Amino acid sequence: MNDSRQEIAQRVVDLGPWFQNMDLRGVQTAPEHFLGDYPNVKWQRFAHAVPADLAGKRVLDIGCNAGFYSIEMKKRGADRVLGIDFDEGYLRQARFASGVLGADIEFRRMSVYKVAELKEKFDVVLFMGVLYHLRHPLLALDLLYEHVAADMLVFQSMLRGNNGVEEVEDDYPFSESGIFDRPAFPKMHFIENKYAGDNTNWWLPNRACAEAMLRSAGFEILGRPEGEVFICKRSERGWTEP
Repeated sequence: MNDSRQEIAQRVVDLGPWFQNMDLRGVQTAPEHFLGDYPNVKWQRFAHAVPADLAGKRVLDIGCNAGFYSIEMKKRGADRVLGIDFDEGYLRQARFASGVLGADIEFRRMSVYKVAELKEKFDVVLFMGVLYHLRHPLLALDLLYEHVAADMLVFQSMLRGNNGVEEVEDDYPFSESGIFDRPAFPKMHFIENKYAGDNTNWWLPNRACAEAMLRSAGFEILGRPEGEVFICKRSERGWTEP
């Protein structure tokens, strides 16, 4: 794409508002973002934990928004990058941004609940900032494990509540109730109305809950390079379908 800076700036306005701030040949898409240069500021805190060389790899970016992470994966040489999102407005932004930057990326409108329709496994799956927007978050993790995650999962969720993680027993008697009042016991907070002005922020786990959900879905946590980011790999589930 050979548009002038002025033409790019006008298209950025036309496609706005943007949630992801990106540098499109000198044009910022969301320079006034309340989190600063987001998501780049977050990416810089965990970029070292993602393979620098993705040559020969396939990457799926779920909830891709305007394509920031998809583009970063392509910069690292991924053979195939697919970004999916349910919001067509974000997908228009992603297609435009990747075109300006010359990144060969496919973007497709799709719900996370439909990933089985891809009929494809990916070496790296990005699941960034999606979990808490879903009505059925554990189902989504199960579907990733069953249908698209071949190896690495890069997971991020907004976390609220206690940041501790305590060991839990394999079983508790029916009479045990005190554990549920312990701050570091896995907890998921349900938002009936809005949080941060967003009525799609349905769930807010504490750290222990996020880790427990990942393990339950079948992912081994390899590291936590950033407060909300977990690097995981596909592993064995500790349970079987009834």
